Amino acid sequence: MAAQSLLTESVLGWSIFTIILLVILVFCWIYIRKFQSRRESEVISTITAICALAIALITSALLPVDIFLVSFMKYPNGTYKEWAANNETRGQIEDTVLYGYYTLYSIILICVFLWIPFVYFYYEERDDNNVNKCSQVKNALKYTIGFVIVCVALLLIGAFVPLAAPPGQNSTQWEKVQYLFEELGSSHGLPALSFSISSLTLIGMLAVIIYTAYGMSVMPLNLIKGTRSVKYERLENTEDIDDVEHQIEKLKSKCQDGRPLSSRDRNNLQELEGKLQVLRRRGRHLEIAERNCCTKVGSALRPFKILLGIFFILVALLFTIALFISNLDKALHSAGISSGFIIFGTNLTNPLNELLLALQPVFPLDYILITVITVYFVLTSMAGIRNMGIWFFWIRLYKIRPKKTRPQALLFLCMILLLIVLHTSYMIYSLAPQYVMYGSQKYLVQMPSPGPTSGNTTINTSRICDADAPEGGWARYPTPTRPRRHGA
Repeated sequence: MAAQSLLTESVLGWSIFTIILLVILVFCWIYIRKFQSRRESEVISTITAICALAIALITSALLPVDIFLVSFMKYPNGTYKEWAANNETRGQIEDTVLYGYYTLYSIILICVFLWIPFVYFYYEERDDNNVNKCSQVKNALKYTIGFVIVCVALLLIGAFVPLAAPPGQNSTQWEKVQYLFEELGSSHGLPALSFSISSLTLIGMLAVIIYTAYGMSVMPLNLIKGTRSVKYERLENTEDIDDVEHQIEKLKSKCQDGRPLSSRDRNNLQELEGKLQVLRRRGRHLEIAERNCCTKVGSALRPFKILLGIFFILVALLFTIALFISNLDKALHSAGISSGFIIFGTNLTNPLNELLLALQPVFPLDYILITVITVYFVLTSMAGIRNMGIWFFWIRLYKIRPKKTRPQALLFLCMILLLIVLHTSYMIYSLAPQYVMYGSQKYLVQMPSPGPTSGNTTINTSRICDADAPEGGWARYPTPTRPRRHGA
């Protein structure tokens, strides 16, 4: 019976995961094709951008799945379900999710340090007059080696910098080297991956500060402000056409008596004729857009966009308050810098954490909310990158525009999103530390039976998991950047 229940739950879980994966792939294809330049598109850069964006979204979706699975093993009263009563079964599920973290984070390392740089330099080395693909690949590999060297350096530092106390001073140098390799073998290379991911997470924090924060501001403001009416733009374009035609007629009137135009007038006439062609082409596009059903639906939904923009402003304020309270709690009550300022309980009231805990009794509202929070950060990051463009300090490198974005800009966009996703997992933990750490789990506590005649009898009472939960009362999956806390 337990095996059949486990099979049913597994089929349901993998079916949901497959549907989500297909939705993510379709979204990535539509998004990249929407912004991709039609004149400069290339197959290899398009496939790379779609795959990198999909990896970023799948990685961001892993945290809500992690929280759901660790909580789904138990009933609301705190007891394990029949299919999860076996320690071996729970261990298999934990290892599956753990390997999912390791696999996706390893793919992110490959994308950031090898795949995306190679495709970027491969496209940069493209020359219309040069059909030698071998030299193009060779030059791209030559520049990519620099990124690979940085990746190898991070892996070596993480692998051989000892986290535990090394042997005493009386030990030989060979014993110290042997100790380092024994540590590397016992940890299966986890410190190397953890250090590399932590370094990228630090860069991702800078990207969050620049792009996500800007996106949290500009996305609701754009919804409230809206776009210019197509009808108004068409009227304005018609007025511009009339004005340009009037100027052209004025210039042509100078040569009606047979006198030739001066070189300056001829240049002005050519510029005005070219401008007139552009305005007429724009007028035809606006006419098609005005008849489009999407434009009419967008105009009808204008009040809802304003309300949605106001709602996103309130959400941004809520996240700001939650982050401030959480960081203040870490500064005052955390376990210190040696543990990464981790807190094992909430000492200050965090509104977002309390909201998630309050939604726990109504399944699946808390999982929906944590998923919405994750999607919100991804969408605001994409909005920030789209509106700001790609910058190197004060120099704008690329713009992100519909149907006009160069392949290099799309590759930069995907790389920045990969870095942001790494930091988003840590940031969501800061937003709601207790819920993200324990999920919606409960554990049983034996309490003395009420009443004067109860004697030594006890009753089991369920409580929400927190730092006071006994060993085996809860379980939580680790990631390469988060330590494991053992549970049953």
